[in-house]
Amino acid sequence: MSALETFEVVVVGGGPTGATAASDLAKKGRKVLLLDRMGRIKPCGGAIPPRLIKDFEIPDELLVAKANCARMIAPSDKAVDMHIEGGFVGMVDRDKFDEFLRVRAANDGAERRTGVFEKLTRDSDGVSVVHYVVRGKHGAPDETVAVRAKAVIGADGAKSGVGRQAIPGAKDVEYVFAYHEIVKVPENPPEGFDGSRCDVFYQGALSPDFYGWIFPHGTTMSIGTGTADKGFSLRSAVETLKKQTGLENAEMLRHEGAPLPMKPLKKWDNGRDVVLAGDAAGVVAPASGEGIYYGMYGGRVAAEAVEELLVTGKGKSLAKARKKFMKEHGTVFLVLGIMQRFWYTNDKRRERFVKMCEDKDVQRLTFESYMNKKLVRRDPLAHLKIFLKDTAHLLGFAKV
Repeated sequence: MSALETFEVVVVGGGPTGATAASDLAKKGRKVLLLDRMGRIKPCGGAIPPRLIKDFEIPDELLVAKANCARMIAPSDKAVDMHIEGGFVGMVDRDKFDEFLRVRAANDGAERRTGVFEKLTRDSDGVSVVHYVVRGKHGAPDETVAVRAKAVIGADGAKSGVGRQAIPGAKDVEYVFAYHEIVKVPENPPEGFDGSRCDVFYQGALSPDFYGWIFPHGTTMSIGTGTADKGFSLRSAVETLKKQTGLENAEMLRHEGAPLPMKPLKKWDNGRDVVLAGDAAGVVAPASGEGIYYGMYGGRVAAEAVEELLVTGKGKSLAKARKKFMKEHGTVFLVLGIMQRFWYTNDKRRERFVKMCEDKDVQRLTFESYMNKKLVRRDPLAHLKIFLKDTAHLLGFAKV
């Protein structure tokens, strides 16, 4: 018998994805280890839709702002305001939000530990062994720890160490690199600033293939951008955005950067005892960059698949995580991917894209789909109108 401590599930990564998976499994009575790196905050605008707030029981006090409008800004600086009628988008600070989810997982019965994932091996009986490093404090040497796991959930973000070791094809992922700064809202904000509005900048000077943003967070705001172009300076683009909006002297509290995957992996599991979720599985929405809801939903379906594995002993159960996720959200990812590849190509197309956002049907269906995380199908006439208008813009017939 191995002398190593054994868990039924080890969840590597303590962001919203991993914390959700750990919480769900712990509530089922499973012995769960939630392993997280200390001090890392993902660059993120922090927007969460009502569907997430409801499905994952997020308390109102975690919402630092409630946005009821999105302003789309074209290369010409033309702005289109898309108002959210009868609802709002919640804004959260990721450091507090993520910690709340980790604490909740621990309260549900998961064991929290801090450490850096190192590698996966197998014990003599074939059970996975998770190796991780605990950084020494006050000059003490680092300690390498190993635990056995009947199942492993890799929720360790883009470029997942778990995925790269256990899942074929996990290294072949397309990324957008994101960078943002959290700054204080000035005592005298610039003219036009609105703490209940998300500003999205579709301008090549700020991103050649994505967008720049200013998202409200109560007394602070997130100012950022992203691109897949490794030669593009994200920090310089953020400085440009700050000067452009009169925020160049705003006090910066912190800054973060990280890669964001833009396409779900073709395979999320090894058919035996390892499954990926969240950024590790590539589920950040193209075009919008939204990842919190999809990460938490991915953590939930991964937990469901692992629970079935533990009950049945059948490794093929793990494939159900991807199958269920893609059945629910695959069409949205496909549509958003096509949209990003076409509309974000150059400023002429960005200008037309923002112009198209003036249409009330576009606004209504966009927000209904975003808020509820489902494509709206009940209004075929509106979809037909949007299709015809979209075609006109694609062919250049519509006036800008």
